[in-house]
This record gives sequence, structure tokens and C-alpha cells, in this order.
Amino acid sequence: MNKQEKIQKSLKILSKIYYSNEKTTLNRMRKKPDAFKILISCLLSLRTQNKNTKKASTKLYQIANTPKEISQLPIKKLEKLIFSSGHYKKKARILQSVSKELIKRFNSKVPHTKEELLSIKGIGPKTANIVLAFAFNKNVIPVDTHVHRIPNRLGWIKTKTPEQTETKLERILPKKHWKEFNAIFVQFGQTICQPISPWCSKCPISKYCSKTNINHSR
Repeated sequence: MNKQEKIQKSLKILSKIYYSNEKTTLNRMRKKPDAFKILISCLLSLRTQNKNTKKASTKLYQIANTPKEISQLPIKKLEKLIFSSGHYKKKARILQSVSKELIKRFNSKVPHTKEELLSIKGIGPKTANIVLAFAFNKNVIPVDTHVHRIPNRLGWIKTKTPEQTETKLERILPKKHWKEFNAIFVQFGQTICQPISPWCSKCPISKYCSKTNINHSR
């Protein structure tokens, strides 16, 4: 079986398990997409668990859910609202900076091109692609730690940076899987293919993994 066949079979299996699963905050927001809330939730989700993102975003949106409202919040109050997301001091300043730039440059609207999103300080490639995919239904592949780590572990690609991973995945993945790829692999990475001691014995695609290391699996 060649690599492309392994990829196709793996995606078919994982899609059945995780497709349309609404366990992540961003997945739940796809039903009624609000580009600004998706952007802010993504910024809150950086370097934290989904449960913390949900808690922080819920508290924040009860008080402020527009660029104007967030930009006008006293910084200490904003920090308190998003405390559970971790790195709250830095994130509070990013949220206000992004909100002010949206007001100033984009009439309080979230832009729908990658170039414009990346021109906003505080928004990186992963966040930009998540907004494009989840808010505007664009065919892109948001690359986070799971999307970068797992395809490398499986042997699909050999990359060192998220940017390289995005480029490589675009070449080998059928476009029909692009929009769902992040949602699937985030859940797969959180439950089975974890960074340390992955559950290889429970992995539904272990037989297609060319880099399974039994010394580091359970």
C-alpha cells in the first residue's frame, strides 16, 4: 500500500469518528458563524485547553462581543474575564489591539482574505486560516500543534515548521478534507495521538502509521 492510499484510508476512518463532532468551541460556533467571535475565540484558544477557551469566551461574550465593546473594556476587567484561558495579560492586550485595528482599518468587520488577516498584528497563519475556514467556509488547512505533529508522526510528511506543513498537506490531501482536517486532528490529537505516550493500542489507524514507536506508546 502506498502513502496516498494510507492517507485516504486513514482519513476515511477518522472522518467517521470525528466528523461534525462538536466537542471544540470553534466547532460549535460553525452552526451560526460570527467571524469576530470565531477570531476572538481562536486567539483565546492559543496555548490552552478547549474547556478553558469555552469558559473564557462565554464570560467575555456576556459582557462584550464586538470590537468596540472589547476595545473599550478596562484592561484589568478584560484580564479578569479571560483569566481561565491562561496567558491572560498578553491575550487581553492582543484582543484590544486586534479590536482597535478592526475598527480603524476594516470598519469593525473581520476581513475575509488571508493577506488582510495577517496584516493585523497578533493574527498568525493558524488563526487566519481558522477564521477563513470556520467563519467564511474557505478551503484552507489551519495548522496547529496537532495538525503539524500528527502527519509527521504518521509519516505523511517530513516538515519542521507549521508553514512547511501547510504547504505539504495542500499537496497531498484531497480538497474535500481541508476544511474538516483541523477539527478532526485536534480531537484525534487530544484523545489518542497525544504528544507524549500516544494511545497506539487504541488508535483506529495504527496499521497505517509508518512511525509507530512501541517504546513510547500505550
